[in-house]
Amino acid sequence: MTDLSHPSLPGGLPDKRQVAASFSRAAASYDSVAELQRAVGTELLARLPAATAPQRWLDLGCGTGFFSRLLGQRLPASHGVALDIAEGMLNHARPLGGAEHFIAGDAERLPLQGESCGLIFSSLAVQWCADFDAVLSEAYRVLQPGGVLAFASLCVGTLNELRESWRAADGLVHVNRFRTFESYQQLCAASGLRVVSLERQPHVLHYPDVRSLTHELKALGAHNLNPGRPGGLTGRARIVALVDAYEQFRQAQGLPATYQVVYAVLEKPS
Repeated sequence: MTDLSHPSLPGGLPDKRQVAASFSRAAASYDSVAELQRAVGTELLARLPAATAPQRWLDLGCGTGFFSRLLGQRLPASHGVALDIAEGMLNHARPLGGAEHFIAGDAERLPLQGESCGLIFSSLAVQWCADFDAVLSEAYRVLQPGGVLAFASLCVGTLNELRESWRAADGLVHVNRFRTFESYQQLCAASGLRVVSLERQPHVLHYPDVRSLTHELKALGAHNLNPGRPGGLTGRARIVALVDAYEQFRQAQGLPATYQVVYAVLEKPS
């Protein structure tokens, strides 16, 4: 079922390895600050077709394994595979169970046999994949006919308040870039999978101050991983300018951080 001799990731992909290293470092702190991840994954679970009863499921980008454990409870007669690019996340998830197999792997080159899974579940992972067309092609290959790919991702507009505040402060790239919702629509439509549902929903969190937001992003491993990001220490003057700019967005509940979440359910034709 799995090919554990799958070769290591090819060279020339520093961003992908940086993502893996960043999330590995965040494994121990991730669950304590994962409010958005829990809410989005729970919503994605609720969107699974009621009749979903795969022999084998894959949690793609399983992170700490929180949703692998929920899938294991929801589908007790199924065999579970939890896969992540970050070894640190797998080391955290493995002893907590939920899946039969915990595998280090890349969503763009899945180390799984064709037509081996009836369900691929992926919550807030594929936004880190530069080649989403490859992710969809691999999902199509690995899914059995009639199988379901359910994913949640992030699109343009995510963390716009932080992006705009940094732009006002120094004009540099401090916030991760995401693909457009229209790109998700086009790529899913061309994937060969049937689009059961595909929509975008904003999810807004509130923070007492900017430090609380940036601390959470770092604890999640989701702080700025863009090429072109500023190197070295951020000067005090720039931090003051950032805080002043972000205060313009303040609401009664606190400083808003908006995530534009893409929810999709796709099915491989029988």
